[in-house]
This record gives sequence, C-alpha cells and structure tokens, in this order.
Amino acid sequence: MGLVSNIIFGVLLAVGIGFFVKNINKLIRNIKLGKAVDISGSTSERWKNMAMIALGQSKMVTRPIAGILHVIVYIGFVVINIEVLEIVIDGLFGTHRIFSSIGPVYGILIGTFEIFALLVFVAVVVFWLRRNVIRLKRFMSSEMKGWPKQDGNLILYFEIVLMALFIIMNATDVQFQNMNSGNVISQFVAPWFEGLPLHAIERTAWWMHIIGILIFLNYLYYSKHLHIILAFPNTYYGRLTPNGQLDNLESVTNEVKLMMDPDADPYAVSDDADAEPEKFGASDVFDLNRIQLLNAYTCTECGRCTSECPANQTGKKLSPRKIMMDTRDRLHEVGKNIDANKGVFTPDGKQLLGDYITNEELWACTSCNACVEACPISINPLSIILDMRRYLVMEQSAAPTELNTMMTNIENNGAPWPYNQMDRLNWNKE
Repeated sequence: MGLVSNIIFGVLLAVGIGFFVKNINKLIRNIKLGKAVDISGSTSERWKNMAMIALGQSKMVTRPIAGILHVIVYIGFVVINIEVLEIVIDGLFGTHRIFSSIGPVYGILIGTFEIFALLVFVAVVVFWLRRNVIRLKRFMSSEMKGWPKQDGNLILYFEIVLMALFIIMNATDVQFQNMNSGNVISQFVAPWFEGLPLHAIERTAWWMHIIGILIFLNYLYYSKHLHIILAFPNTYYGRLTPNGQLDNLESVTNEVKLMMDPDADPYAVSDDADAEPEKFGASDVFDLNRIQLLNAYTCTECGRCTSECPANQTGKKLSPRKIMMDTRDRLHEVGKNIDANKGVFTPDGKQLLGDYITNEELWACTSCNACVEACPISINPLSIILDMRRYLVMEQSAAPTELNTMMTNIENNGAPWPYNQMDRLNWNKE
C-alpha cells in the first residue's frame, strides 16, 4: 500500500507541476505578443527596486492596516511553504517527517510555521471582513462585480483551508505531538480530536494539504494572484525615469529627425518600403509593449490606483484598475483565440479600444501619475492610457473638440491661446 501511495503522489505532483509549466508557457507567449522594449542597463537599480518593492514590500505599508496584514500573509506564504519540501520528500519516498532527524532545530522551524499559519489565518479573515462585511469602497466599484469579486474571495477561502489543514495535520500527528517540540499552536487543537481515528484524520489532512497547494498553484494563471510570481519581474522591469517624464513615439521622433536633416532625401525609398507602416499609438494588445502586458498580468486589483485617481474621485468613468483588468481580459481572449486556432491568431473583429476601454475613460485622465505612485508593485496604467490616446489623435483624429482647438492654436500660434505672438501682451494695455 505504501508503494501505491508513493506512485499516486508522484503522479499527482507531476501532473500539477506539468500543468503549471504549461500555463506559464502560455503566459510568456501572450506577453511576447507585445512589442519588444529595450530594458538594458541600470541593472543594479533594477535589482534594488525588486528587493525594496517586491521582496521588502516597501510600498505596501503606505496604508498601514492593509500593508501589515499583507506582509504577514506574504512572509507566512514564504515560510510555511518551506514545509512543502518535507511533504514532497515524504510523499515520494514513503517517509514520515523526514526532517525531524535534525533535532531541536526541527521543533523551532515547525513552531515558527504554526505561528505564521495562525497569523495568516487571522489576516485572511480580516481581509474577508474588509471585502464582504465592512465593504470598503475600493472593492465595491463596478469592475469588481462578478468574477473579480468571486476570485478575491475564493483565494481567501483557499488560504483559510490550507492553514487549517496544516494545523489539523500537526494536531492529529501522534508522533509529532509526542515530540512536544514545535507544537506551539497544534497542542491546543489536539484535544478537539480525542477519541477519533487520529491517523486517518492526519493522513486525510496531509493529502488534502498537498493537493490544495497544487490546485492553488494552477489556479494562479486564472487569478489576479499571479502577482505572487510576477511581482518580482514586474518591479525589476519597472520604469526608472521620473513619473512626470513621458515617452516619445520612436516613429514620430524618426520623422522629425528626417525633417531636420538637410542632407536627407524625403523621396528616398527605404529598404522596408513594402512593410506595413507602423501604427501610431495603440488600439489593441498587439500594439502595447511587453512591459505593459506584464503589468496587466501582474495587477492585484487592490484598487489603490483608482482610489487615488482625481478623475475617478470626481465621478468620471476612468478607473486605472479597470484599464489594467480590461487589458488582461483582452490578452486572455487573444490567448484563447490562438489556442483554438493552433497557434495562430484569427481576427475576431474586436480590439482593446472600443470593445473594452472607451474614449470617455481615456480622455478623463489628467496624466497626473497618481495611479503610478499609488501602485505597490510598479504598475503603470498611465502608459497604456497615453498610447491609446495617441492612437485616437494621430490615427483617427478623434480628439475632443477642445483639444483639437488647443493643438491647432499651438500649430499656428506656438501657444494654446488663440492669439498670435504680437498680440499676447495687449491685455496689459486695457
């Protein structure tokens, strides 16, 4: 029976990890649908950002309650999953608590795991209360209805069950309890199971715990909780320039350089004359760069960006969180299209602009960078908004009337005002 269990465990482990790797490959493929972007240089600064923001959680604690609770869950997640290594070894080789041979250190480790399991349990319950009982405003927005709300709650239920199974597994393990070392929490739970078949309960909890972890691992691809993995590369590849510094369109820059070059031949035929002209701005996920698509997958849907957005606060339809969620939803849709058509995208008559994100949302943005500053993992919703507005202006000439008037004045008068340079100071003569 022991050998059969080992084989079953090995098969489950292989299937779980294999499915996870398959989904990660899909994720990488979808991100590579975007334009390549030069992220070379400033390696030390990028590593510093990743260490401070992703590993050190430096921006999370700007909101103390949510930040501290998240840090507890984060540390608990890392620490407790060290115990998974022991479970994997025991499952593959038929041993039982293989690391217990290291002596008193084992008791210290398991004791630490149990304390963090309890802290994580409490933190997750508080998170659930904030979402479903207190009903914080940033979790009640229109984009958070339906699946996003279910997803947020489902992951909390997952974590509660996994922590409970871990404690129950320890509490019903007679061998572990007899060690009287490391059972700092489980010793108080053990009396609840007196008179019951302890070994059966312990084995059931053990199997459910590891199966739950494998399910959780593969659920990440379909959940906002991809940030558990992607927060690290996202902070590494995050922008290093000041938030107020806007990027220039390379295509426009090249045209300006051509115009200003006295030796350039405007009628010369380039080597790629037959190539399709590069689109100005972005109307679909294919027009965005890979960092922007990585941002979309990394979004935690925490709503800090939207809660700080002045346009949203004044009742405008703009929600930076929705921008990222819409981008991710469209990317998922494109990925499914590619899967269904044997690796080739078949035009579906949809695009990010119009079908997901409206013009009204884009033009409500004031480009203040509040959303960029607020994001705890270096996501930049503004870059997507600006690229889509560039498309509207430069490809469709669909800017609002007020903006068209301003741009015409700049073109004709060198300023946003409808006065030529000679008349601008006439006001002081009145």
